[in-house]
Amino acid sequence: MAMNPQALPDAEFLFRLAEAADRETLPRFRQSGVVDNKRAESFDPVTEADREAERAIRALIAATYPEHAILGEEHGAVGEGPLRWVIDPIDGTRAFISGIPVWGTLIGLLVEGRARLGIMSQPFTGERFWADGTASFRQDRTGRQRNAVRPTTRLEAATVFTTSPRLFQGALLDRFLAIEAAARLTRFGTDCYAFAMLAAGQVDLVVEAGLQPYDIVALVPIIEQAGGIVTTFDGGRPENGGHIVAAATPELHAEALRLIG
Repeated sequence: MAMNPQALPDAEFLFRLAEAADRETLPRFRQSGVVDNKRAESFDPVTEADREAERAIRALIAATYPEHAILGEEHGAVGEGPLRWVIDPIDGTRAFISGIPVWGTLIGLLVEGRARLGIMSQPFTGERFWADGTASFRQDRTGRQRNAVRPTTRLEAATVFTTSPRLFQGALLDRFLAIEAAARLTRFGTDCYAFAMLAAGQVDLVVEAGLQPYDIVALVPIIEQAGGIVTTFDGGRPENGGHIVAAATPELHAEALRLIG
């Protein structure tokens, strides 16, 4: 049975979750705290800010919506049911530990497997990007605005972002390089911030490899409710992560898939 949209949490609850995370992340930013490595074979950093921000988010969800399930990057999955929160307390931990303010807290809500609500909070710059189920918005120190993607339809006119070309291997790297060669401008880094800039009409295309659900769920409604498109490389839904293409227009999305899919 489909969920009643009126039963969903509202934007104010998203803000409360973001504020709970901000209280843990912002005081620790640029403070040279301890950085642990989650993997022996490569550098996958995690900090106290990651762990404590996720604990704060989970505690508020559990107190307000105890029937909701939760999946978080640092503390795993709990609960079952049609409503599941998906949390990345700091998307861009490498940027966080480097003192660069392009990281963000990602909090998204799945409704029967579909991303419906989401927020990205960047407390150092004072920015938030969110989707309330019907529209996408952003707020910074100048005020609140509705997000809308750019009308870019051709790759030759597009600004493209990815975290790093090193994420692509073999034939996939060749395909990404074809996109880079065709695009007007390609830039690297910024993790979730690039997706937020797509929704805000500053970037046209974001291509990423090997994302986890907590890397993308919060961003999907922010982009889709701004008029954009987010899929896997084979055109499927993006909620489970994987290789992801986010585009401003259907035409640009189709052109990217022809090169990368």
